[in-house]
Amino acid sequence: MKNNSSLNIYILFILLLSTSFGFAQITTTAPIVKATGDQLYCPQTTIKIVTTFSITHDPAETGTKGVYIQVSSGYSNGFDQLALSNPASHPNVTTSWDATAGKLSITSTTGTNVLYADLVDAVKDVVFTNFAAAASGTRTFSITIGNANYLPSTQHFYLYVPSIGITWTSARDAAAASTYYGLKGYLATILSADEAKLIGEQASGTGWIGGSDAETEGVWKWVTGPEAGTSMTYTFWNTGEPNQQGDEDYAHITQPGVGIRGSWNDLSNTGSLTPGDDYQPKGYVVEYGGSAGESPLEIAASTKITIPEANVLTPNPICDSGSFTITATATAGATISWYTQATGGTAVATGNSFTTPIINSTTTYYVDAGCETNRKSVTAVVNKTPTTPTVVASNVSRCGPGSVTLQASTDVGLINWYTTSTGGTSIFTGNSFATPAITSSAIYYAEASNNGCLNTNRTPVNITIYTPPAVTDETVALCQSRKKMLDAGISGMTYLWSTGATTQTIEIGTGGTYTVDVTSPAPQSCTSRKTIIVEEHEIPQIDLIDVEGTRAIIYLKKEQSYFEYSVDGSNFQDSNIFYDVPGGLQTAYVREKGGCGGTAKNFVVLVFPAFFTPNNDSFNDVWEVTGMENYPQAQVTIFDRYGKLLAQLSLSRMSWDGTFNQSPLPASDYWYALKIDNLHPILRGHFSLKR
Repeated sequence: MKNNSSLNIYILFILLLSTSFGFAQITTTAPIVKATGDQLYCPQTTIKIVTTFSITHDPAETGTKGVYIQVSSGYSNGFDQLALSNPASHPNVTTSWDATAGKLSITSTTGTNVLYADLVDAVKDVVFTNFAAAASGTRTFSITIGNANYLPSTQHFYLYVPSIGITWTSARDAAAASTYYGLKGYLATILSADEAKLIGEQASGTGWIGGSDAETEGVWKWVTGPEAGTSMTYTFWNTGEPNQQGDEDYAHITQPGVGIRGSWNDLSNTGSLTPGDDYQPKGYVVEYGGSAGESPLEIAASTKITIPEANVLTPNPICDSGSFTITATATAGATISWYTQATGGTAVATGNSFTTPIINSTTTYYVDAGCETNRKSVTAVVNKTPTTPTVVASNVSRCGPGSVTLQASTDVGLINWYTTSTGGTSIFTGNSFATPAITSSAIYYAEASNNGCLNTNRTPVNITIYTPPAVTDETVALCQSRKKMLDAGISGMTYLWSTGATTQTIEIGTGGTYTVDVTSPAPQSCTSRKTIIVEEHEIPQIDLIDVEGTRAIIYLKKEQSYFEYSVDGSNFQDSNIFYDVPGGLQTAYVREKGGCGGTAKNFVVLVFPAFFTPNNDSFNDVWEVTGMENYPQAQVTIFDRYGKLLAQLSLSRMSWDGTFNQSPLPASDYWYALKIDNLHPILRGHFSLKR
């Protein structure tokens, strides 16, 4: 695993430095770099990154190619910058700032080695500036001999090696064959956010890293260096990666401009073979440090600056007036100061707590930990206790059960409504309150509150429930062309009819719907509305009476449900059909059920006997048509089965005795034809003569 210990020892080794590291000589003792500097910093100012700095080296070696200083953690690209504060005082060195990597290079102006003494003097004059109006956090500076990036949190070195088109396996082998001041190299592995940012976002190029799922598809592991065999639990994959397409089994830092900067995707061993393609490998990242038996080098040192910040606790509000004790904590080493304004001014107190004077209104204070631009506000809230609620009406009423809307106000805050004069739980909050349906008189109470400040003097509102007048709707009949009195039904009230009348009763002469508002005397003044539907009933008019045998049907010119019928004047029915009506002259009666009147009309029922027995026993001795006498012009002719005319009946002769030429005819069936007049059809039929 990565080793974070720091051993202050000399590391003896013999190393031929490659030109890619920026060295070309052989050394016998690695230099030891020491630096101090744990400082507080305010944004938009400039500060030296070290308070002390030294390089201890082999006396035989007086210089090296350069020193490299990098913002190795907390770097904010575009806002953070390292620079040499007074270049004119350092004629033997030149600087180069890489904004992408957050790295300042201090090298020779001629390309030759720089004396260690000159490098030490230059590093002491390197300054850091953050240009943001507001910034936070910590910046760690890595100062190293050699151009590999140094990360203090791991004490490892990281070097990007350009190599267009190199395969992952070749990169793995090349990394494993390289050394850095005696440290064994391997394709970089990533176990922390610091590493991810340094290798991904701040690296000088894209390339292979030591992750693969070649052993088991979809199971990504680190396969190089001390972490070989461990799961890739800390990886920042590009969107949609790894996509497990084909043999894309190897991890590669994404080309800048593709997806999220500093992320990784999966490629095949060769990657894209198209020159210049976004997915063509451009190189690889080698990590040095942490291998078995290795001790950390001391060719690098680190310092840091911390932007001080105060974290302040907002105090609880108070009511009306009082003093607050406000507490805050700050970045280690910072001193907290308290102010009454956002910028400038004189501190009113210092320390982690501040007790305000007695105040009676909300006041804002400001706290900083040494940087005015990072001042934070904290508001001491003073809430006013509201006045006793004022109600729109202390006595309200309604007619009948239901809801009542109560209204109250106060100078500040809200109104809480209760059903008790003290204690209890608020049932509603708001200036206007519609009560639940209530059936009897009740009292509600209004209490004012303002953000926890209560005025406990509750204002009562008395609610009285009155009973409205009890009215009953009616439906009444009005006889056509007559008058009728309508009655509101309750005396001692005030009345308002839909006709405009204001009396208890009114006289009407037409049908329709009438309403009357019945209002009880004050203080109740409750109104109930009675509806009276007046149905105007007509006098019936008989159109015709249809007689078939002994059945009679009475037809009217206009049928109504309130008419009833009779054929004897005594027994009335709703149906207009009558059966077994006696023969002869009859009368049809129709009347309106409520007594509005009626009408009558005569009709005749003709009865033709089915047989007769002329045997002189006084029963059915002759055959005659009952009711024929009502038709003066009526004639009946009687025939035998052969059509022989046997007899003719009229008003002068109403019956037949069963003889022809005074001779009795035999028992048989005989036929008749009745002609009433020229307006009625001839009625035909037959009957039997029995002996």
